[in-house]
Order: sequence, then C-alpha cells, then structure tokens
Amino acid sequence: MAIEINGAASQATPRPGQCLRTFLREQGNFGVKKGCDGGDCGACTVHVDGTPVHSCIYPAVRAEGKAVTTIDGLATADGLHPVQEQFLEAQGFQCGFCTAGMMMTAATFDDEQRANLPRNLKGNLCRCTGYRSIADAVCGHGPDAHGPDAHDAGADVSGAQSPAAVEPKSGQLGDNVPAPAGPAVVTGTARYALDVPADQLPGLLHLKLVRSPHPHARIVSINKAPALAVPGVVAVFTHEDAPQQLFSTAQHEHYTDDPDDTRVLDNVVRFIGQRVAAVVAESVGAAEAGARALEVEYELLDAVFTPQEAILPGAPVIHGDKDAVATRIARPLDNVVAEVHAELGSVEEGFAAADFVHEHTYRTQRVQHVAMETHSAIAWVDDDGRLMVRSSSQVPFLVKRTLVRLFDLPEESVRVVAGRVGGGFGGKQEVLTEDLVALAALALKRPVQLEFTRTEQFMATTTRHPFTIKLKAGANRDGYLTALQLDVITNTGAYGNHAPGVMFHGCGESLAVYKCVNKKVDAQAVYTNTVPAGAFRGYGLSQMIFAIESAIDELAVGIGMDPLDFRLKNMVRPGDHMLSTTPEPEEDVHYGSYGLDQCVSLVRDALDRGKERYRAAGLDDLGPEWVTGEGAALSMIDTVPPRGHFAHTRVSLEADGRFAVDVGTAEFGNGTTTVHAQLAATALGTSAYAIQVRQSDTDLVEHDTGAFGSAGTVVAGKATLAAALELATRIQTVAASLTGVPLADCRLVDGAVECGDRSVPMKEIYDAARLQGVRLATDGNWGGTPRSVAFNVHGFRVAVNTGTGELRILQSVQAADAGVVVNPRQCRGQIEGGIAQALGATLYEEVKVDDSGHVTTDILRQYHIPSFADVPRSEVYFAKTNDSTGPLGAKSMSESPFNPVAPALANAIRNATGVRFGELPIARDKIYLALRDRTLVPN
Repeated sequence: MAIEINGAASQATPRPGQCLRTFLREQGNFGVKKGCDGGDCGACTVHVDGTPVHSCIYPAVRAEGKAVTTIDGLATADGLHPVQEQFLEAQGFQCGFCTAGMMMTAATFDDEQRANLPRNLKGNLCRCTGYRSIADAVCGHGPDAHGPDAHDAGADVSGAQSPAAVEPKSGQLGDNVPAPAGPAVVTGTARYALDVPADQLPGLLHLKLVRSPHPHARIVSINKAPALAVPGVVAVFTHEDAPQQLFSTAQHEHYTDDPDDTRVLDNVVRFIGQRVAAVVAESVGAAEAGARALEVEYELLDAVFTPQEAILPGAPVIHGDKDAVATRIARPLDNVVAEVHAELGSVEEGFAAADFVHEHTYRTQRVQHVAMETHSAIAWVDDDGRLMVRSSSQVPFLVKRTLVRLFDLPEESVRVVAGRVGGGFGGKQEVLTEDLVALAALALKRPVQLEFTRTEQFMATTTRHPFTIKLKAGANRDGYLTALQLDVITNTGAYGNHAPGVMFHGCGESLAVYKCVNKKVDAQAVYTNTVPAGAFRGYGLSQMIFAIESAIDELAVGIGMDPLDFRLKNMVRPGDHMLSTTPEPEEDVHYGSYGLDQCVSLVRDALDRGKERYRAAGLDDLGPEWVTGEGAALSMIDTVPPRGHFAHTRVSLEADGRFAVDVGTAEFGNGTTTVHAQLAATALGTSAYAIQVRQSDTDLVEHDTGAFGSAGTVVAGKATLAAALELATRIQTVAASLTGVPLADCRLVDGAVECGDRSVPMKEIYDAARLQGVRLATDGNWGGTPRSVAFNVHGFRVAVNTGTGELRILQSVQAADAGVVVNPRQCRGQIEGGIAQALGATLYEEVKVDDSGHVTTDILRQYHIPSFADVPRSEVYFAKTNDSTGPLGAKSMSESPFNPVAPALANAIRNATGVRFGELPIARDKIYLALRDRTLVPN
C-alpha cells in the first residue's frame, strides 16, 4: 500500500529498515529535519493519521496505507494553519531548525494540552529561543503579550519592550520588525545546508568517516580493499591522499591567530573520534558499511587526559613533532599551546593592604553547543571547473580562504554558500566538514555530501574550553579591591583551534571591568588527548567571569558589604582605563556608551519588586525546609574582536522600486538579516518590508569575516548603513535633476522621493538613473574599529530545599546595555536564549570524558539541554544608551547575555545556603551532598 504524503500517494517504496524521516526527505519534504536520529529532539515531528510522531524512529514501512502530513502540507489552500500564523505573529523561532517539529506537535494540542506546555512540549527541544516566544506562539499571545496570561506568576515584564533611546518608526530602527524568513520558516520552505533537491545534484555521493578508537596512536597501515569491496563504495581517502599542509580548523580573519597543528587526514591520531579515513559511496548505508570494513593497524602511544598532568615533566608529548615557530605553538614539547604572564602593580603589596582575602579554585566544564542542525556540507565541481561548497557555516568567506590554502586553488575557482544555518554558538566557526567533501569532490568530480550524526557532534567536533582557575582576591574595609591574582589552565584538547584567543579573551574583559591597581595573571592553554575545545558563546569570558564574580561576592560578604554596592564601588566608569594583562588599555576600545550603572539599578529594583510581589501574594513562605537567597553578577564584553573584523556590503535600488542588500554575514538565529533590513530602511526612508537581503555567498560581496564575536550588527551592520546612506544621496541627486528641486529639499519616503510638492516613485528614479548612466548600487565597508563595550547584569532569587537539594528559580532578571536597540523583540529573544543556554551550562550540561578519553555523553538522552519545563521566564530590561561607535547607536548583544548567568545563580545559592559552589555544573546532587556535609541536611 502506498504512503500518502501531504494528500498525495507516494510512488516510492521504503527500503528495508528505513526510518520515515529519511524516506520523507528523499521525496523532497525538506521541512522534516534531523536533530538527533534518536527520538530526543522532535525536529523531525510529522503527523501519521493525525498523530504526531518522531519520524526518525518511526519505521517508514509502518506508514504504508496511512496519511502522513509534514510541515510542507500543514497549510491548506485557504491559507496557513492557525499555529503557523501564531508562530509568525509571536516570532516563535530564531534559527528555525526546530520550528517545523515544534509546530507539528503544537498543531494537535487542545486547550487542556496548551495549559500544560512543560509536559506536552517535553519532546521538542529548542536551543535558541529560551522557549518564551514559543509559549507565546503556541498559546496565541502575540508579539506584545504582557501580564499573567503570558507570563509566570510573579514575573514582571514591564520593562521588556522599552529601550526608548529612539522613537521607533514602522519598519525602521527600534521597531519589532519580524524576521524576513518567517514565512519560509513556518511553512518548512527555508533552505538549510542539505535542503537541496536531488535533481539539482545528480550523482550525489555520501561520505562517512572512520574515526580513531584510540586516544593517541600512529597509523601503521590502512587496507582499503575490504571497504572498496562493499557494494556501492566508490573511494576511500586516507592521510596518503590528503594535503600535507598544516592548518587550524579555527577560522579567524588572521589565520595566524591559531596554531597550524592539524591535517585534513593525519597519520597520527590524538583523541578518540579523530578522523582516520573518509569512505565515499552511493548511499549513506554503503558508506557506513565501507567504514566498518576498513582495516586500520595502529601503533599505540602514551596518552594524557588532564592539563595538570600534561604540563608535568615527562608527560606524553602530543605535538612534539611540530616546530614552535612554524606552527605558532608556544611550547610544543611541554604541551603548551599559548600562555600569558602579566602583573600590573604588585599583588603582594595589594594582599598586604587587604582586610579580607578570598582564595578558591574554580572549575568550569566542557559544554557542547548542541546546535539543532549538525555540521554538514556538500561539495561539487560545476561545469566551469569551480569548486562549489554549500555548508552550515558561520564563516563562509573564511571557509573559502581555508580551502584555497589547503588545496592550492585560485581564489576565483572556489565558491562557498551558507544556506540558513540551524544554530551556531561558535561551533560553526570551524572547518570540520568542508575540507573533506572538497577533497572527495575534487578527486571524483561528483557531488559529495557529509552530515554528522549527533554522536559525532559530541565526540568529534568541539566543546567549550574547560578552565581551572586558582583565584586569590583581596579587599579593604573601605570596600575597595586591593588585589586580583589568577592562575589559569585551560584544556584545549587534542588540537589548539581557538586556544590562544579563548585564553587571552577570557583573561581580558573579565578583569578589565574592575578597577584594581594590583592584578596578576598566569595562564596556559594546554593540549590533552581529549576531544578538542573551540569557540563557544562568550569565548572564554563565561568561564573567567564565573570565578571572578563569585569571588567579588565572597569579598563583599567578607567585609560586610552589600555585593551590588561593592560592585558599584569597584566597577569601571567612563574615564577609567580598562586594564587586564597590559599596563595600557587597548587603543581602539572606548566607552562608546556606558549603561553598566543603569543595568545594576534595573536588576536591583526588579529583584526588590519581585520579592514584594511574592510577599503580597503569600508565596514567600515555602516551608521550614526551604531557604531563599538572591545573587547577581555583571559582565563586560568588547563589541568586536580585536585586530580587525571586516565586512563589505552592497545596497541597490531594483527595477521594481524595492531595495536589495547584499551581505556576507550568515543567518543562524542571530537576527542579522532583520537588523540589516532595518538599518538600510532607516537610511533610505523606507520600511524593512521593502528590502530584500541576500547573504552568505562568497560571490555576492568582496569579503566578510563572519558572524562571530557578536559582529553581525556592529561590523556588517555598519557597512550596510554606510552603503545605504550613500545610495540615499545618489537617489536624491537623481530626483533633484528630474524635478529641478534643490537636493536638500528631496526627501526619501516609502516607495518614493518627495521633492517639494511632487512625489517621484522609486521606479521612475530607477529608470531615470539608467538613462543618466548613474549606478544606483553602492558599496559599504567597515573594519571593526574603533570598538565599544557592552554590559550585562543578571540577578536571581532562588529557593533551595535543604532536605533534598532541589533548586527553584523564583525570579530571573537580566539588564543589558545594547545601545540603541534596533529590534527590541529580537534582542530580547537573544537575551532569553542566552539565559536558557547558560542555565543548562550552570546546572546540568557536561560533556563527560572517562579515564580512557571516551566521551560518555554522546547522545541527547545522556546530555541534558534545557527543555521547556527547565527554563523560567526571565525579565529583560534595556539600559537607555546611544553608542557613538555602533550603527545608529547600536551595540552587540548575542553572546554576552550568557556570561553573567552562572555566577549570578551561584551567588544566589550561596546567599541562600552559605555554601560556595566553585565547580560547574551545580547539579542537584552536588547541592544535596554539600548541604549534607555542612550538616544542614538530615541524614
């Protein structure tokens, strides 16, 4: 019996053992996504005879004779399904990769199910939004919902929509413009990396990897014959077939920022999961069978798994074959990738002047990005001989540069395109798939696709760097810091991608935000035979801020001072040098605006109001076994990475009177598409709805460093604004020549130019410019300097059960200094998503590696990311500032909301229980055991 798909009988027959997800995608239903292939995330949800199922674990053969509905078929001829309309209205998505599955589940809910979303959405995960916008969408609350119907009891969101540094105009700066891709996201037609119809890639091959079972070994031999004998296997690539060129998978504007310690395929493996060989076949199944058949002989080498052991004399050397100068590894024979040693003033004198000294060792764990879309790429050689790569990447232009360098290709012979990207968080600032598909496509002259499994994401991509921070800090009774001393060891894993940058950045703004004349830092980034670390939201700051902000609270308690008052007394203010490891401040970092004091006040006031609301509602007495407490933490971040971050954009007037904006920046839920449209619309006197943004294609513009370091708004946005302003002047000039009205009296409005009492339509302007030979397309460039600083302050009020260790978050509030907020709803969503991700990293997320180097948390069922029920509603407030360096006064605000959450929560728990938790995650069992050991818990 045929399977009915979206009302039409399918002529295809499922293969034996095939799941419904892959069957549906083979029939062109690309709205069905893969996030786990284990029934854990819900991205693949479809309806079978009206019942939602996870199609990745539903045998396709069971659907024979049944009606299957995917997101592609949820709408009808009469229009969108109500749940699609609600997700559009509430903007219940960011990257959008999970959205189809979320809507397919929610579309079946009745009123009773909608009243219990924590239970009924437990099978659908979102990594971007923090779930608030999803709840508003499912319940039909709309974009501006307030009050008890939209928010948990006790939550105050009165400040959530009031940046008010500018008066918003419809479709321009300050307006809640919906994401341009919204209709495509809610209908399942938004195209991600692998959403390419089969007829566009005839002869598509699939690549699977053979990975190392050993933490450290030399490959003695590889026998390809058994793999090549598997039906369907076309080729096997090993280190003998790969370029000898050393490189780093990390991608930065300057590739020299990272050590060249990696090969595409190496004859030495340095962690369990490292790629050994690539098997290319006609199908995924054949490639997997070929990978299992490949015979590899290894010579085992000694391994080391902790950075503390790795720097001891006699420890196994992981990159001892590398030349320090050529590869930019600080001390390869000592396993040290990079290091910094600096002292400002004299910490010895500072501690001698202290009335209270706090010493503690703080530890942060490995955390995985868990972007819902796994790493993937397709490569092929087109009819003109160009290498074409379609990738899920935050940095398509840097990927192109790396491929050119690796394969010694002319720049013009490579094109890289990123479709819509299903989440990034820094994890896709790497080359982890593109080099392999390029290698195979160049050799075979056929399209080749590689898609990582969720297990590969955990064991073989990158994680957040684990930090061990020995901290000593002193303060006097007058409430001033006298000394800060930190001894830092970071675990970069088997390769040094991002190791120097994460270490230096972590030791930067975390220290620079406080005035203290005596500071000392000794930091080392160290190799181990474990899964590599890499770029992760915050880029080293979240780890260091956890330690420093925890210590700030301890100092305040030690001298008997309110922790927020202590911060207000010691934090930098305009005119103060921002110093960390050098005696002079970064010359291009300025206070473009300053709202840290406002953020502290906003959080303090919100916590006070929350306490009063709970008291008035009679909710403040939870029983004798519960203790409550409050805590806060602050953070500062430079708005752009150092040493240049470049963007080129182009803005043009099209023949239909609308505008086009070409940018290099990728969209992965960061909202840059909307921001570019709004910035251009503001400059051109029109609405974002009249602007089409084309992006993340290396053929579109000259260069874009990429969407990382929160640079999408303040770098690429600056370039877009410059181009749009120049185009506006050209349009005014054409209009003035047409009408005879002085240029100063020609004003751009939506769809036209008003010249005195005459309105000239944009279409007429376009035609006139062609006749005059005037090019109505302008270019904008920005180099990322000067830079400003952005601030975030987070506060929590919590309750802890002293008998069980249960933690309840009674109130969560964050205040942000984002300058002029381009899109308040979107910016609030970024902050809420950052809070949710940080809560996971604070309370339970951990990539665990056992004593032999195996990652043991390699599926989502073992690695707990926040689900709907785990995330409290957070109050979000914006400081009223206008930044002098950002486009139209805006500042960055995508990675920084993550940074103050962990210490704020640890400080609240400390305030409630008296116990300082200095190691993440602060899981419930750790709270119970700590309280028991303090004899607060009855045995």
